[in-house]
Amino acid sequence: MTPRQGPTNVRGMAETGAPDALAPRQPQRGADLSRRFAGLLTVCGLPLLLLVLLLAWSTYGRAEITAQALDHLVQHVVLVFGIVATFTVLALLVWRQFVAPAVELARFGAEARQGMETPLPEVPAPWMPLRAQIGAAIADERAKFHQLRAMIDGIPLRTVYVDHELIYRDANREFLDFVGKTRDEVIGHTVGEILGPRVVEQYESMSARVQGGETMRWEGWIDFVSRGGRYLQVSLIPYLPIGASKVGFLTFTRDLTEQKLGEQELARSEALNRAVVRASLDAIIVTDEDWTILEFNPAAEDMSGYTRDEAIGMKVTELVIPQDLREEQTSAMERYKTRADGTGLARRFETFGLRKDGSNFPIEYSVNSVRFGEQRLFMAHVRDLTEARRMTAEAEASRERLHQVEKLSAMGSLLAGVAHELNNPLAIVIAQSSLLIEKAPSDDVRRRGERIHAAAERCGRIVKSFLAMARQKPPQREPVDINTIAAGALDMVAYGLKSSDIAVQASLAPGLPAISGDRDLLGQVLANLLINAQQALMDRPAPRIVRLETALRDGKVAITVADNGPGVPEDLRRKVFDPYFTTKPAGVGTGIGLSICRNVVEAHGGEVRLTNEAGGGARFDIVLPAAAQVVQAVAAPGAARGRTGLTILIVDDEADVARSLAEIVEGLGHRPIVVDRSTAALERIGQERFDIVFADLRMPGLDGIDLRDRIHARDPALADRTVIVTGDTVAGPDRLAKALGSEVVVLEKPFTFDEVRQVLGRLSAALNGGSAAARPNGRA
Repeated sequence: MTPRQGPTNVRGMAETGAPDALAPRQPQRGADLSRRFAGLLTVCGLPLLLLVLLLAWSTYGRAEITAQALDHLVQHVVLVFGIVATFTVLALLVWRQFVAPAVELARFGAEARQGMETPLPEVPAPWMPLRAQIGAAIADERAKFHQLRAMIDGIPLRTVYVDHELIYRDANREFLDFVGKTRDEVIGHTVGEILGPRVVEQYESMSARVQGGETMRWEGWIDFVSRGGRYLQVSLIPYLPIGASKVGFLTFTRDLTEQKLGEQELARSEALNRAVVRASLDAIIVTDEDWTILEFNPAAEDMSGYTRDEAIGMKVTELVIPQDLREEQTSAMERYKTRADGTGLARRFETFGLRKDGSNFPIEYSVNSVRFGEQRLFMAHVRDLTEARRMTAEAEASRERLHQVEKLSAMGSLLAGVAHELNNPLAIVIAQSSLLIEKAPSDDVRRRGERIHAAAERCGRIVKSFLAMARQKPPQREPVDINTIAAGALDMVAYGLKSSDIAVQASLAPGLPAISGDRDLLGQVLANLLINAQQALMDRPAPRIVRLETALRDGKVAITVADNGPGVPEDLRRKVFDPYFTTKPAGVGTGIGLSICRNVVEAHGGEVRLTNEAGGGARFDIVLPAAAQVVQAVAAPGAARGRTGLTILIVDDEADVARSLAEIVEGLGHRPIVVDRSTAALERIGQERFDIVFADLRMPGLDGIDLRDRIHARDPALADRTVIVTGDTVAGPDRLAKALGSEVVVLEKPFTFDEVRQVLGRLSAALNGGSAAARPNGRA
C-alpha cells in the first residue's frame, strides 16, 4: 500500500501499511494554535502600547505638564486603552467564533486519529456543518480502519512488518496466534527473540536484495525455537515508511507444514501401494465404472501378454475375457456395478481368461470397489490357475499311481504268499523226481523222472523269480551270469508270450564274463522289458516277435530286448524313462517300470538306451561292465560230495518235505533223523551228536532261527553247520538277519538233489577244518 499524506496521524498497517510505532506522532494542534494566537495578540498589542507610550513621552516627557497637556495626556491614554480594549474584544471575538472552534475540531481530529474515543466538541452554529462533516469523516475513517484491521487479521497468512533492524513493528492475528503472544509482547522485539536464529539467517540472506527493491519468495523447511520444524512459503516485500530512511520488510508467510506432511504421507502411501501392486503375485487390474483399464500391474502383464501401456485405456471385457464368455461375464459385471452397498465380492470365482496370443487359461478372481468422491473404481485380483490345476492333476495322478502301486504291492504280497505255499509241494516233487532219476530201474522210468524233474524245476524257477521280485532287501553285489538271469526272465514270462502268440528269438552268447550285480534286480529289469514288448505287440498282426540277445561288446556285457511292434515316437523317447510317464491305458501300466529299469542299470554302472529298429519296433540296449573276477564254474553233479556217513538231523513240521529231504540225504550216503518240531530237536541234540542240522524257517513254537540260537548257546560250531530251509524269501531275510553267531547257511525251497549235495559238501568240508563259506543270508 502507499502511505496517505496529510496532517492527520497514520494508524499503522491497517490504514497506511506502516506500523503505529513508526507513524510520525502529530502535535497537540489545538493547544499549539491557542499559544500562537496568544502570542500574536501579545506581539501585536505590545508594540501598539509601546508606540502610544513613545508618542506620549515624546510629546509630554520633555515639557512641563500643564493642565491642558495633562488633559491631552488623559485623552491619549483613554484613546490607547480604548484601542487596546477594542482590539482585545475583537481578538476575543475572533478566538471564540473562529479560532477556538477550529482548535477544538483540530484537537478532536488528532485524538480520533490516535484512536481515542472522544466526543465531538461543541462549536458555534456557523461551525456546525463543518463539525458534522468532520464527525462523519472520522466515523467513516474509524469504520474503514476496523474493517481493514479485521481484513488483515483475517488473512490466513502470517503478516508482519519488520524494520531494517529486524524489529517487529506490526503483526496480524494469525502471526500472534502462531507465536502464542500478544501484540505488546511482539511489537518492539526482534525476530531472533520471537522466532529464533534460523529465521534471522533467512532474513539476513535476503536482506540486501529486498532493500534493493526486489520482492523475494522462499519455500522450505525451517526450525523455530518453540514450534520445531515447519514448512513455509514466504514472500518478502520491501517497504519504506513515511519519514523513514531505510527499507523494512513486509512479510507474508503461508504455513504448509500439514499439507506437506500430508503430501509426504500420501506419497509414502502411494509408493507403498505401488510397491504392493507391482510386487503382487496376483494380477491386479483397476478400472473405472465403464470398465476402462486404469492400472495394470506386472503380474497382469505376465499373465495376459499385454504390456501396461497397451492395456491402459482398453476395456477389460475386450482384453482378458474370452469371446464365448464375454456376454455372460459382462452381464455379471454390470449386475455387480449396480449393487447399492458397493462392497467387494465375498468370494473368488473361477472362470477362463484370454491371453494376447488368443489362448484361454483358467483363472480365479475377486472384485472390490473403491470410492473417490463421486467416482467409483473397481479393482480385480486375478490369479492364473494353470500351474495350480497342473499340480492338482499331478497330485491326483500321484494318488492314482500310489493306489496302483499299493495294489501292485498287495498283489505282490499275495503272489509271494501263493508262491511260498507252492514251494513245499514243489520241493516234494523235485526231491522225489530227483530220487526217481537216481534210483530208476530202467531208462524209460529215468526219462519219465527227468521230464517230471524238468517241469518241477521250471516251476521252481518261476516261483523263485516271483519271490525275488517281491523280496524287499538291500541290493547285493556278487558275480552273476547274465545268461542265467536272462533264461530265468524268459521262463517267468514264457506263458504270457506263448498265449499271446508271440515268438521268442533268444540268442544268448556263450562264455560271457560275469558281471557284479544283484541277480534279482537284473532279473526284474529283463522281465519288465519282455513284458513291455509283449504289451506293445498285443494289437499287432502276426507274426509277433520278441528278440532277446546277449553279447560281448568292447569288453562289456550287452543285452538287447527288441520287438517288431510300432516302436516309440521320437518325442516320447526322452520321456519314457521319467517316473510315472506311461502311454498305456488306465489300469494297464503305472509308468514306473522303465524308470526302475534305468535306475537299476545305472546303479550297476551301466546304461540303457531306447531306439527304433530299422524295420520298425522298439529296441532296448543295456550295457553292463564285466566283473573284475569271473564267476567260478558251477560244480558238476557229484563233484562236491564231501564226506559220507554223516548224522544229519532234519527238523520240519511238513512231513512230506522232511521225508523228501531225508531220502535225498540218505541217497547221498548219510544217516538222516527226522523230527517235526524244534523242542524235539533240542532233546535229540542233548542226547546224541549230530554233524549237520536242517531246520525249516517257519514252524510252530520255536521257528528255525530260534532253534539255531538255542543250538548256538550250546554248541556254536554246530550252529554254524545248521542249514535253514525256507521258501519265504519275502519276509525270511529279515528273520535270518536276527540270528546269533556267524552267517546263516540257507537252502531255498524248492531244492534239487544237486543243491542239497552242494550244501552238504561245503559243510562236510567245515567238519574237516575248513570254512562253510556260506554267502551272507544267501542261497546255498
